[in-house]
This record gives sequence, C-alpha cells and structure tokens, in this order.
Amino acid sequence: MAEIEKKPVKIVETVLRDAHQSLLATRMTTEQMLPIIDKMDKVGYYAVECWGGATFDASLRFLKEDPWERLRKLRDGFKNTKLQMLFRGQNILGYNHYADDVVEYFVQKSIANGIDIIRIFDCLNDIRNLQTAVKAANKEKGHVQIALCYTLGDAYTLDYWKDIAKKIEDMGADSLCIKDMAGLLTPYAADELVRALKASTNLPIDLHTHYTSGVASMTYLKAVEAGCDIIDTAMSPLALGTSQPATEVMVETFRGTPYDCGYDQNLLAEITEYFRPIREKALETGLLNPKVLGVNIKTLQYQVPGGMLSNLVSQLKEAGAEDKYYEVLEEIPRVRKDFGEPPLVTPSSQIVGTQAVLNVLSGERYKMVTKESKKILMGEFGQTVKPFNKEVQKKVVGDEKPITCRPADLIPPQLPQFEKECAQWKQQDEDVLSYALFPKVAEEFFKYREAQQTKVDVTLAKDKSYPV
Repeated sequence: MAEIEKKPVKIVETVLRDAHQSLLATRMTTEQMLPIIDKMDKVGYYAVECWGGATFDASLRFLKEDPWERLRKLRDGFKNTKLQMLFRGQNILGYNHYADDVVEYFVQKSIANGIDIIRIFDCLNDIRNLQTAVKAANKEKGHVQIALCYTLGDAYTLDYWKDIAKKIEDMGADSLCIKDMAGLLTPYAADELVRALKASTNLPIDLHTHYTSGVASMTYLKAVEAGCDIIDTAMSPLALGTSQPATEVMVETFRGTPYDCGYDQNLLAEITEYFRPIREKALETGLLNPKVLGVNIKTLQYQVPGGMLSNLVSQLKEAGAEDKYYEVLEEIPRVRKDFGEPPLVTPSSQIVGTQAVLNVLSGERYKMVTKESKKILMGEFGQTVKPFNKEVQKKVVGDEKPITCRPADLIPPQLPQFEKECAQWKQQDEDVLSYALFPKVAEEFFKYREAQQTKVDVTLAKDKSYPV
C-alpha cells in the first residue's frame, strides 16, 4: 500500500452552524455571531460552516430573521475565510424533493450571496438525488463537497464505500465528506475506511462526526493518521455531547506533529471566552439540556443519532408511553431493515423513528402508517441500498406501483408557480426560495417583516429631522 503523506490537517469550524444546531436547537442569532467574526477570520480555518442545515428554517420560524440577510452579513465579515453550507440534495433544506429548477436557483443564489463550499448529501446515499445540485454548483464555480452518510449494516462494506466514492469523483465533486451524523464511526474503523477511500479516489477527504457515543476525538486522531485531510470541530463551549469534538483540543493534539495546523491557542482562547456566556445562558434557560452533553453509548447499540433519540423521548412523553422507550429502540432497527436499511439522517431518521413509535403504540406493526413511510416505500425518496421488505411494502402501498426513476424526474418545474404565489411579499429574489421551501413559515415571516418596516417608517415620519 502506498505510504500516507503526513501533512497539516485542515479544520472546518462548525460553531456557527452544526454546533448550535446540535446543542441549542439552532437558536443562535445573527446578532450573537457578528461580534466574533473578526477574530474567527484570523484563525486560518479551512472553512467556517455557517449556513444551511436547519439554520434556514429556524431563522425564519423561531428567530424571525432572514437567513439570506444573515449569509450576506457573514460574508461581509469573513474577509479571509471560506464559508460553507450543508445542502440536502434534491430536498435542498426542506423535507421533500423539489423540481430541478428550484434546486438550481437555490444553489445559484447561495453562491451569489457568499457561500464558497456546498456540502451536498442525500439521506439514502442515492447519488441520482445529488446530480442537479452538483451540476448547478459546478456551473456557479462553487466548491462541491459530496457527503456520504456513514452507517452500519450488511450492505455497507468497504467495497460499497470505495465504489460510491469513485462515482462521486466522476460526478464532478471537488472533495468528499464522510458524514457520520450518529457518531457510529469508531477509531480503527475510521483508519480502515479512510485508507480504503484514499486508495480509490484522489479527492480530499473531510470527516464529520458527532461526540454522541464518546469516541469522536479518537476517531479524528486515527483518521488523520490514515490520511484524512480535513476534520470538522467546534469551539469548546459548544462542543462535545451531540456536537463535534472541540477545536482547541484537536489543535493541541496535533501540535508538534506533521499534522500541526499551527493555529494560535491564545486567539482560540479569546474566541472561547466569547462563546462561554452563550453556553452558560443556554444552560440557565434550559435551551441547552445537560442530557445532550453526556456520552450515550446506546448510539452504537441502536445506531440512532442523538437528535433522533430526543425526538423519540418527546413523542413517547406526549403519548404518555415513556415506558415503551426500550421497545421502540428495539423496533427501530427492524423498521430500518424493512425500509431497505437507509442511513438514519434527516429526513429518513425521523421517518423510521416515528414509524417505530407507531408500530409499538398501536400494538400491530404497520397498522398505522405515516404518509412519509408510504413515500419511502413508493420510492419517492429514491433508491435504498437494499430492497424493501416486500410484505411490508404490499401492506403499506397496496396495489400502487412504486417508482424506480429519479424522483425529481416526475416533478414539473415549480419556480413560476412559487413566483406567482409569493409576488405580494417579494422584496428580493431570494424571498421566492424561502417561500418555496417553507410556504407557511415564510409567509408568517414576510408579514412580520412588513410590520417591522411599517413601524420604522411611522417612527421616522414623526421625527421631523427625517424628510418624509
């Protein structure tokens, strides 16, 4: 085997996106981010992940902020650092597939507003669902990083990962990300996986994991030694638990080795001090639940991401059936198998989890079925790595004929309709995209924005120093 080149590891900082999505329900505001940008920009990060994922929905829905405005302000502040976003393939940042024209327009506008690197993934690793986004990002001269959702199961052999990595390279990716959303990748498995991928592709490899199961820092160490080029970390106040390993710890781990990235710990300490009060206030208000900060080794046992576990608990609590927790945990792998063994990541994790809850609560498997479960079994999310359980599929979809093509091939262009529906609220081109993804939420936000603007106009009109 060729010798692995030893070189400084690159770091993607996640504190402005995945870290607060994982620990603070994506509630960090733009106002909280802006004062520290100048210092973060001096660190020398490979990139700062600051947009996409759940930030778009949360900004509109809970913070009453325009996500596009946030992106422009971040771009304005980060003079030397690349900005990165997370993009769910044909789902964009929503939960359903969109037509190609919407995907293309969203990619174009993301890059025009300041995104450099688009990390694109599909919850089933069906690469047909990545094609449109990849082509659009290549056309806009963005950096395309394709993320493979890491999971365990009979079908997910080293040959599977090597084969799909090669396909991704041929598709036009600039780099490859191993997206370990549930913290399932253990240190020696990471060593083996990274070496296998290095042997089958020339793409730089980025490893993204979560600390949920307690092994993530060790996994990064072994992965970097095996040739991994980039790791995702979070500043320590918002690290660990269901978030990423701590940036300062990983920087120190590699200091004085060939992997040393040379970041200034004093500068990192100043950034840490900035985020510490945000963490403390979140603990005080209950926004940060200490439960998500511990190690949950059940993650490895049941392959359930941290966010999915907390959803599960709240669903059972609502149904007054918390005593069924372990039954549901045992049902999840069975449902996953029935559904073709997909990786558990948004939205497949929610679909499998909710179906497992229904199976247990109703006392009969698939007596009650969500419309999303039906969609998966109809092929509307794409192709799974293994076939569906035929009996379950028959019980759920009856005589309807499942689709086998790329799901978006069946969706006619949607932009003109969204343009028409959004016309009365539109103040910028990007508003149409906010509306396309979250129509009701966006409309609420547009009404709020209008009310704020009218209030300002009225105030200014009363002040004689402003010409009306």
